[in-house]
Amino acid sequence: MTELPQGTRELTGCDEILVAADGPVRVVTLNNPDDANAVNNRMHTAFTRLWATLAEDPDARAVLITGTGDYFSAGGNLVEWLETHVNNPVTRRAGMRDARRIVRDMIDFPLPVVAAVNGPAVGFGCSIAVLCDIVLMSDRAFFADTHVASGLVAGDGGSVLWPLLMSLLKAKEYLMLGERIKADKAVELGLANRVVPHAEIKQEGLSIAHRLAALPPRAVQDTKRTLNLHAQRAITGILEYGISAETECFTTPEHRAAIDKFLGRQ
Repeated sequence: MTELPQGTRELTGCDEILVAADGPVRVVTLNNPDDANAVNNRMHTAFTRLWATLAEDPDARAVLITGTGDYFSAGGNLVEWLETHVNNPVTRRAGMRDARRIVRDMIDFPLPVVAAVNGPAVGFGCSIAVLCDIVLMSDRAFFADTHVASGLVAGDGGSVLWPLLMSLLKAKEYLMLGERIKADKAVELGLANRVVPHAEIKQEGLSIAHRLAALPPRAVQDTKRTLNLHAQRAITGILEYGISAETECFTTPEHRAAIDKFLGRQ
């Protein structure tokens, strides 16, 4: 695996999202292990550039995304979240514009994306994983969308895609209750493709990414684009409403209380 000529920082603008080349496969690694790969503001902004930049790489044919260490991503960094999304209306609006763009960019991204979910994927991390085209989960991994429990609308991923992947009733159950979805259950529900032994998760993800990269690129990309028309239709109206409703929740007492409780202020 080699570093790309332009370097990770030039690609993403931060050091917490690494991008490397393995032949025609681009390996994206969430690299904030001291905080369970929680997505801080720099990483969130970097995601708005990442997909457009990778789409312009003439030598790329597939992408693998995974996490450093034992986590895929624990979601958002709540300390920064409090400052930028709860207390500051300007950065709140900018952050939600970015969230909307990330969902759209991932659905529009032409290359196939494989997620090697090497550990817990929570909140934003869960959304990123499920937006991929093939989702592998370590037998130690789980999904959890914790928006509602934290006083927010599940507006930036789960509400758009989950009803396409499982029944509407099951989507309501897991999005409202926020319960953990273990790897085998995620496969049963349709949120993941298969469970892989933890020690093999990244290698298996890389293997599948290379299989995709070896296929005729036009056929792969146009097949993905055709299938993602289902998601495109779901975005129309649903994503916009969900993002707007989520934004309105940031200033509610319930959301503030949930953050304070998590940060040990109560």
